[in-house]
Amino acid sequence: MARISLPSLDSSLPGIPQSVLAVSMEAKYQCQQCHQVLRKPVQAQCGHRFCVHCFKLLTSSGPKPCEACRQEEIYEEPQSILNSNEAFPDNAAGREIASLPAKCISEGCSWTGCIKEYEAQHEGKCEYERVPCETCQVLILRSEKERHNERECEARTLNCKYCKVSFNFKEIKAHDEICQKFPMQCKDCGKKKIPREKFLDHSRSCAKSKTACPFSEVGCKVVIDNGKHSDHEQTSVMEHMRLILATMPLVRLQRPEAPGLGEWQEDSGLGLYRAPEDGATATAATDGGGAAASGQTFGLDHKVRALENIVCVLNREVERSSLTLEAFSRQHRLDQDKIENLGNKVRQLERTLTMRDLQLAETDQTLRELQFCTFDGVFVWKIADFSRRRQDAVAGRTPAMFSPAFYSSKYGYKMCLRLYLNGDGTGRGTHLSLFFVVMRGKCDALLKWPFSQKVTLMLLDQNNREHIIDAFRPDVSSTSFQRPISEMNIASGCPLFCPLAKLAGKSSYLRDDTIFIKAIVDLTGL
Repeated sequence: MARISLPSLDSSLPGIPQSVLAVSMEAKYQCQQCHQVLRKPVQAQCGHRFCVHCFKLLTSSGPKPCEACRQEEIYEEPQSILNSNEAFPDNAAGREIASLPAKCISEGCSWTGCIKEYEAQHEGKCEYERVPCETCQVLILRSEKERHNERECEARTLNCKYCKVSFNFKEIKAHDEICQKFPMQCKDCGKKKIPREKFLDHSRSCAKSKTACPFSEVGCKVVIDNGKHSDHEQTSVMEHMRLILATMPLVRLQRPEAPGLGEWQEDSGLGLYRAPEDGATATAATDGGGAAASGQTFGLDHKVRALENIVCVLNREVERSSLTLEAFSRQHRLDQDKIENLGNKVRQLERTLTMRDLQLAETDQTLRELQFCTFDGVFVWKIADFSRRRQDAVAGRTPAMFSPAFYSSKYGYKMCLRLYLNGDGTGRGTHLSLFFVVMRGKCDALLKWPFSQKVTLMLLDQNNREHIIDAFRPDVSSTSFQRPISEMNIASGCPLFCPLAKLAGKSSYLRDDTIFIKAIVDLTGL
């Protein structure tokens, strides 16, 4: 018997659970290895059936003895040796199993069908089946898997929406407490969305944040806004000096050493020098005066130190003002650069918009031309709102109007009509004047010049009885019919095309305030 290669029945799944069957399972449909319903059954040479997946696992390391043969006490070599080369797909059993009635074993699912439909359409797809989450291993409904992965899974990974660093869901809240990009709000000025890494700098520079006066160490108890420190220090200079002087008596509690021999001493307001050899007689004479002089010297020293402190404070103020002025100057230069850059961008955008407007105008013109364009040399021009247009022509606001372009063929002559509703030249005020215009086209280099085709112009009777017709052949010596070098040639046609009197009253040429003009170009010879 020819054997069929088992790799053609490749399957990565063991048998189908017995509970899927809607009827009792017969023993012949049971896999001898997994004891479930056979999936893609194969039959060993001993006659026992296995799932192709189970059989491949059994024989993956080489031929094995059949345990079912041993249990049934029919073991006989070599028939009872399981060998992948001696097994074959049991298609008959496979067809019988495929037709067995089946039901879904997932709680809440009402699906029923056959084993074949279960494998092809329902297995692994049931919305009621509980499957483990890949990350937290919790059993969840397949229909809720996506929502669980996005919102509920305790082990899901999220990106911090501020610094974009990935964290486990359990750690993301703790990260918010230290994230340097986390937005914070200043309680003083109310500004929001300040990154934590810049919040300290903002607190120092916030105009509404309150801090103690720099002279708080000597007794100033004023708490002021950051932006008003300079104003406070300027208006409270005298008060700060009094506070500094008031602290001087506290230093006097420390008794200084008496001036040594050979030093300057105060005596009745005069600086006297006492030599060492005079000390014996001078000491006895000046015991009382020396103490007073020592106190005065101490007082002067402290006054000098106080004044030096004031000068230091003032120097710091000057330095701070200089730095502030320099910072303002730098910021001003930066602002000027930004303004200039923004101005350049605005001008560039204006130029771009102008180009876009031109392109849109050209596109709009092309669309209008294509809407009414014909390519067979026949053109019907509908002119609505005739009364208003006629008044504009009489008043001189719009004496003439041009029709959309039309062509003798797709790559032929480009032409249009020019109409004077109050007449032109000899027909002014008495006639409609209608002219034919040759326009510059894209394929003029391929055409025969001068233009010599017969042109017929018509004012259509809307009762289809008597059209007003005028026809002419071009004068080939006229510049009107030479190859155009500008957008259009000089118009040529009929200044006395139609008396205006024919359009008065209930004219069949003028209905619903609309007239129709037709042009026919004879294409003979083209």
